[in-house]
Amino acid sequence: MRSHYCGQVTEVFLDQDVTLCGWAHRRRDHGGVIFIDLRDREGLVQIVIDPDTPDAFANAERVRNEYVLRVTGRVRRRPEGTENPNLVTGAIEVLARDVEILNRSEPLPFQLDDDDTSEEVRLRYRYLDLRRPVMQERLRLRTRVISTLRHFLEQAGFLDIETPMLTKATPEGARDYLVPSRTHPGSFFALPQSPQLFKQLLMMAGMDRYYQVVRCFRDEDLRADRQPEFTQLDIETSFMDEQAITDLMEAMIRQLFKDVLDVDLPHPFPRMPYDTAMQRYGSDKPDLRIPLELTELSDLMAGVEFKVFASAANDPNGRVAALRVPDGGKLTRREIDLYTEFVGRYGAKGLAYIKVNDVTAGREGLQAPIVKFLPDETLAKILTRTGAENGDLIFFGADSTKVVNDALGALRLKVGHDLGLVKNDWAPLWVVNFPMFEWDEQDQRWNALHHPFTAPRSDDPAEMRANPGRCLSRAYDMVLNGSEIGGGSVRIHRQEMQSAVFDLLGINPEEARAKFGFLLDALKFGCPPHGGLAFGLDRLVMLMVGASSIRDVMAFPKTQSAACLMTQAPAPVTETQLRDLNIRLRRTP
Repeated sequence: MRSHYCGQVTEVFLDQDVTLCGWAHRRRDHGGVIFIDLRDREGLVQIVIDPDTPDAFANAERVRNEYVLRVTGRVRRRPEGTENPNLVTGAIEVLARDVEILNRSEPLPFQLDDDDTSEEVRLRYRYLDLRRPVMQERLRLRTRVISTLRHFLEQAGFLDIETPMLTKATPEGARDYLVPSRTHPGSFFALPQSPQLFKQLLMMAGMDRYYQVVRCFRDEDLRADRQPEFTQLDIETSFMDEQAITDLMEAMIRQLFKDVLDVDLPHPFPRMPYDTAMQRYGSDKPDLRIPLELTELSDLMAGVEFKVFASAANDPNGRVAALRVPDGGKLTRREIDLYTEFVGRYGAKGLAYIKVNDVTAGREGLQAPIVKFLPDETLAKILTRTGAENGDLIFFGADSTKVVNDALGALRLKVGHDLGLVKNDWAPLWVVNFPMFEWDEQDQRWNALHHPFTAPRSDDPAEMRANPGRCLSRAYDMVLNGSEIGGGSVRIHRQEMQSAVFDLLGINPEEARAKFGFLLDALKFGCPPHGGLAFGLDRLVMLMVGASSIRDVMAFPKTQSAACLMTQAPAPVTETQLRDLNIRLRRTP
């Protein structure tokens, strides 16, 4: 129906006939001559219709915004002074001799150039929202990202292999989306949270290098960077240790950024142990663009009389830390109060601070209610250790280690953004040496920090059992600008170690056999050393396009409540469907 896309018609086509299809982006009637900006996926081109072509002119008079048109005409240069340098097609226009209305459009529920349209309206009419050039550009970039990643992996010998969408419910991680089986009454499939076990089985099958662009499903509470269904680039390899895997993945991401954004990422990416990340940044995914760090003060506060600090400092599970904000003394009391409310969301009971007016004046140069509770020697050591200068502000956190890390880590990010301290750059890194396990106080049990198939650094099950809290894993996360974009590990490839991990996690042999019998059996038949990782493609593309939510880089996302406003899903089903599945709904009062 067409010879070219609208956005591809340039001066190269001068004096040539073209046939274009698209939407009427805007129609203007200038004293007997009608102008239509015709839009398609590739951009805009200006169409000119004059009365010398009466049939085309009559049709053009009936055109309204978002009518679907087919236009045939000749490409000519725009009159001098009317060029539009902001358009690829801005030097030319098409003088139409035929205008065909392929379909009409009712007035839209929102204007495509209105950036203030609510997200609810945009999601309800997502097919219209996707007509906006910014959304089309994001999805085009997403396509380029996936294409570049596929090409890299295929060149490196990886096989694209699909794994099942209907699988078995897993006991770890987020809640599963369950699918009732009609042919097996009372039994359920689960939609995969990841292809983890299947990709490990592919390594046991000798596939050696596997990848898949795969949909995954997790029934969990949502945030800006999470969705109930999302896309992963899933990768697994055999006979490669963590250094080899991370080197290869790092090369892939460097090539991606160079090819798609023409950005040169550092070579190599810095590597940071988990403990260092938590100590210095309060987060296992630190944003290194922000030049603020936490300073450990527990040893200085252990002997002070101020109980808020002393009790946290002397608690084996507590911490006292400081966050120095350069030139933060200019913050008003109201702004500090708002930061106090902010850290309260992370469990902090308050936010102590000191304004540094004059470092050389000692106590007299410091302004804050807590100064009177701290001895001169301690104050001097705080100033020295934090590197405080005149005009700075020092925030303090004193509580359990988790609360201090969560609160000051989040405060570090907020202050950095509020005060314009974020460097306009890309800051990737690998976070390594994660703990293998974390203790669950509520359930009084060990949980796997990543997942129960991650290999420990120790090859001795007895050593792991003797001190699980000090056991490190062979896991690694790739972090970019404060977001985890990929994570993985070397996996357990010996049955005795996998059984030992299950046992330590409170999964007894009978439960392990019922849930993971196929994996334990496979481990007996010559399983190779293997490892891999998965990249969150939605989050990666979100960062690359500069969007604030992964919903802005997905064609048809869900809302914060895991609903689709456009299709009104989830929705009730008929009694017949429920009966076929042997399901009866419990009536709620």
